This record gives sequence, structure tokens and C-alpha cells, in this order.
Amino acid sequence: MNDAQITETPRSQRSRTRSSWLVPTGLILLSLIPVLAGAARVGELTGGAAPTVHNARFLDSPVPVLAHIVGATIFSLVGAFQFVPALRRGRAGWHRVAGRILLLPAGLLAALSGMWMAAFYPHPPGDGLVMSLLRLFFGAAMVAGLVLGIRAISRRDLVGHGSWMTRAYAIGVAAGTQALLLIPGAMLFGPTDEPSRTVIMGVAWLLNLAVAEGIIRRRARHAARSVR
Repeated sequence: MNDAQITETPRSQRSRTRSSWLVPTGLILLSLIPVLAGAARVGELTGGAAPTVHNARFLDSPVPVLAHIVGATIFSLVGAFQFVPALRRGRAGWHRVAGRILLLPAGLLAALSGMWMAAFYPHPPGDGLVMSLLRLFFGAAMVAGLVLGIRAISRRDLVGHGSWMTRAYAIGVAAGTQALLLIPGAMLFGPTDEPSRTVIMGVAWLLNLAVAEGIIRRRARHAARSVR
């Protein structure tokens, strides 16, 4: 190893460290809009807000939406740090402890409470039967991803565990992608109607899953190169 290589090594290590935090930072930023919206909703429910067509269902039955907000907030924010390679190392490290104590319960709480609201709350303005069916479908897919992820790690299948948990996380943070797609469109073209809103919401879930599949395939290629 020559002197140039020696002096470049710490710099390259710092660069890799910085780049490893780009993904969680982006995921946290993606989650900020729904997290802030959830915090505003909690303030509304606990502050004696007047009933409107937008919040009446929450005021009548606040427990499911409060459970959903808590679960989704923990799952999206804490889950972002699971993508930091350094935090996935070690038998008793952050990744394992946070996954068992925080992320699995929070993810299941967010998904199941979201499905409950889709099934039993009255349809909010702009939503309809198709939107409720989509919420139920992707909520069930998120639960399945979490369960299959836990099943995989119990079998020491690290690759399968990472793949299923990545898919579940992609579904769980789709609210941020939905906001990014809906808000600019509403600012430019006005409020969406029920069909267009349903399409945009569905596209956001599919877009997140497509990104997740890309990440999973990239991991597989990297693992194959490491083996070779």
C-alpha cells in the first residue's frame, strides 16, 4: 500500500459513513408530512375541536386513529434507522433490539388499526369503496410482510428477513409518497375527485413497493459479488 492509498483510506471511510446516512435521512424527510399531520390530528382530538365532515369520525371513535398515529410514527421514524449498515451489526445491536421492541409492535399496530378504520369508519370526503378496499389490501400486505419477516429471521434466513421487512416498511411509509403526489397536484389543479385520488393513492403504494424491490435486488447482487 502506498502513501496515497493510506491517506485516502480515512477519507473514503468518512465518505461511506456519510453516504450510509443518506437513505435514513431521506426516509425521515419522506415521513415528516404524515407525522406532522398525525401530531396535528392528536392536538385536534385532545383539544376539543368542533366536529366537521373531515374529523367527525375521529371524534366519535378516537382510539383507532390515535393507535394508528402512534404506530405509524414509530414505525416510519425508527424504521428509517434500520437501513444504516453500522446499526445492523452485532448480535445485541440496535437493529435486533429496535426491531423486536419497537418496530414489530408499531408496524402491526399501524397496519391493523388502519384496516379497522378502513372497514368501520364512514368514508371521508374524497374516498369511496375502492379506496377502502385498497387500504385493506395494502394493510393486509403490510401485516403479511411483517409476519413473514419474523418467520424468516426465526429460520436464520437473513436475506428473506430483510426482503420482507423492506416491503412492509415501503407500504408503511407510503403516506409520505401519497402526500408528495397529492399536495403539488392540488396546488396546481385544485382538489382531486374520488377516482383521481384513488388512482394517485394506489400509485404511491406501488411506487414504494417498486423502489423496495429495487433495493432488494441490489442487495442480492451485492451478496452474490461478495460470495464470488
